[in-house]
Amino acid sequence: MRYLVTGNQMKEIDRYTIQTVGIPSAVLMERAALAVAETVETLAAYSLHIWAVCGTGNNGADGIAAGRILHNKGYKVTIILAGDPQRGTEEFYLQRHIAQNLGMQVVEWKDFLPGRCDILIDALFGVGLSRPAEGEYLEVIHMMENAGASKVVAVDMPSGIHSGSGQIMGAAVRADMTVTFGWRKLGSVLYPGREYCGQVKVCDIGFAPDSIRLVKGEGTVAVTFGPEDLERLPVRPEYSNKGTFGKVLVVAGSENMGGAAYLSALAAYRMGAGLVKVMTDERNRQIIQQLLPEAVLATYRADEMEEEPAVFNQKVEEECAWADVIVLGPGIGRGPGVYELMRAFLTNAYVPMILDADGLNAVARYSELTQYFTENIIVTPHMGEMARLTDLTIEQLQEDIVEAAEGFSLEHGITCVLKDAATVVTGRDGQVYVNISGNSCMAKAGSGDVLTGVIAGLLVQGCEPWDAAALGVYLHGLAGDRIRARDGNHGMLARELADEVGKVERQYRDFGGMIHQKEIPL
Repeated sequence: MRYLVTGNQMKEIDRYTIQTVGIPSAVLMERAALAVAETVETLAAYSLHIWAVCGTGNNGADGIAAGRILHNKGYKVTIILAGDPQRGTEEFYLQRHIAQNLGMQVVEWKDFLPGRCDILIDALFGVGLSRPAEGEYLEVIHMMENAGASKVVAVDMPSGIHSGSGQIMGAAVRADMTVTFGWRKLGSVLYPGREYCGQVKVCDIGFAPDSIRLVKGEGTVAVTFGPEDLERLPVRPEYSNKGTFGKVLVVAGSENMGGAAYLSALAAYRMGAGLVKVMTDERNRQIIQQLLPEAVLATYRADEMEEEPAVFNQKVEEECAWADVIVLGPGIGRGPGVYELMRAFLTNAYVPMILDADGLNAVARYSELTQYFTENIIVTPHMGEMARLTDLTIEQLQEDIVEAAEGFSLEHGITCVLKDAATVVTGRDGQVYVNISGNSCMAKAGSGDVLTGVIAGLLVQGCEPWDAAALGVYLHGLAGDRIRARDGNHGMLARELADEVGKVERQYRDFGGMIHQKEIPL
């Protein structure tokens, strides 16, 4: 498990390390500067011209120090200063003084005559930006955008990207590499910040290992997963039978929507469920039996819920008593009887339940259904479904996707999987997970149905709701990454995701194997 911190949390870690542990700020800064300089060297040739654009805070001081290290190694470095030099930090003054004593070219940005720039070091804001860039700072960002550098290396965060939400604060620098310190910043895994950060390198510069637990007062510390977290997968004992690995009931599929039921059930099996039963519209019987003969089948008529409610409720009670985990919603449609179906299962189920797709649309339409929510509920909305559930616009949700998911979890006491390019999983006890696996090839019909089945397969083998949801999202993304690496960017089908997810463990158990390409590990 890897922690993701906000700018405010990082400032508290800085304070603790310097004031309580006693590691001087200059020591941390020198190690940070070395990390930046070493990264630049991997991109540079000695003939290249390097600009270090530096603010007057400690991030700017990091940039000056990195420029000085590169200057001492023979690179052609220009330090370009932005901001009021009368309001600089002590570390900024120290690093500027050292650079000037070495005879480096140190100029104010307004006096700078742009020339050749091969590599640009962005050390303007770092994690400190809390409001939109304006005035001269906005001009400096535009100057960096127009520098013509072949590579841009950001120090801690690209300037203009909020370190907590990943949002663009007026304007932002697009980096090829971001060198960050201690822990990855939350805004670097959320979009659009993730795109602006480029490749992220997390460097150890000496922060106390236990300092992460001291920032809980600054808000929830989010986490993400890496290959090491596959150790969280349920262990399958050799002395076992299908009952050992649980029974999943998939309630899905109205007429002409049998594929949703099939994909969720297939994924639950691929994830390790011992027995899967599909409860679906009678008209889907033949297609489900042909596509997935391994599944047990139970059916109902579309008019049964309204015309024979007692018979239907008895059927629901029996199925709920049979199941260890229930998937409710994929492809059930929005026609007559959906409310009765949802209410029947929500009032009769006493096992973990995943609400997805049309099940969530029913909750949005009939908000009184939330009164039946329990701590065993997992909801898996995409952004459009979340907008309907919360009466917010997608644009409002995107302003802080973590806050949106966290608020919904805390309001209803449930686990929320808010699906986006960077999916967020929040728990009833304040847990926050942000996913870094997966890719745009997975944006296909049926992908969400597969994710629901994967989570169900983990739940039924004993994972707690938040753990199952977070691990399921990570595994689902890894399966998509494997398929893209093998087959390319366009042809992925949802059923291939379901088939692939069962193969992920074998490759990723091997630490010498494939490490996730979107993050350089510690």
